[in-house]
Amino acid sequence: MAIGASVGKGGINDLADVLVVQHLLNDWLGFTGQKLLPTSGECGTLTVAAITGYQGKVLAMPAPDGLISPGGKTWLALAAGQGARPPLSGADWWNANQAKYPNSAAVTDLIQPFQANAAAFLKALKDAGATVTVSATRRNATRAHLMHYSWCVAKGSVAPNKVPALPGLKIQWDHGDLAKSKAGAQAMSDLFQIAFEPSLTSRHIEGRAIDMTISWSGTLKIKDKQGKTREIAGTPRSGDNPDLQKLGAGYGAIKLLSDPPHWSDDGH
Repeated sequence: MAIGASVGKGGINDLADVLVVQHLLNDWLGFTGQKLLPTSGECGTLTVAAITGYQGKVLAMPAPDGLISPGGKTWLALAAGQGARPPLSGADWWNANQAKYPNSAAVTDLIQPFQANAAAFLKALKDAGATVTVSATRRNATRAHLMHYSWCVAKGSVAPNKVPALPGLKIQWDHGDLAKSKAGAQAMSDLFQIAFEPSLTSRHIEGRAIDMTISWSGTLKIKDKQGKTREIAGTPRSGDNPDLQKLGAGYGAIKLLSDPPHWSDDGH
């Protein structure tokens, strides 16, 4: 969302830009219990007064000028929803926003020294002819927050008005009605495809774990951390192989036995 030219007192006031500003101002006006602007696309006295009011009350400008310029302070605040009620949780929120908080499958997103250790182990596996598919490395902390509290609010273990705010995350869990709040959270939980209560902390969130599937055929001839070639002839020919796990530990990648694809810097 953007405006192409200035809107307000002395502005260019193109119809499309004025409509955008009027809708955004109405988010603030509605949240603060003020009368909404007619969304006509015409910048009249009411729209200028609303801009001036927003600048004074939300931005605390000592001398509001009633003008919104592209990329200016007023536009950036208005476009970010400053002063307005955040959008309500639910399917619409999920569809519009969840992609902003993706998880990663890139080794470069891991923290050091695990990043270098995992990269070295992966190189040894691939050089030996193993097939390796990395499915997850660092998990997005904001996404983890959303998943955790969508589950908790839906199940009733956390009240919607008690969900802690997260800097930069604009979402309103409390719909003003408990049933609606829980329904909104449940819709998000369903879209996240959550089966068990998600954790707020994990080695993945910390950038200290990698999920990968490993396979090979025949005998795997792979170099250990010291560069010596080791032969792994036994089965299974996967990450569950105890000899491979021992070799991986030498690289600083330790297998979590209860989770087939999961390796981390401490086995958790």
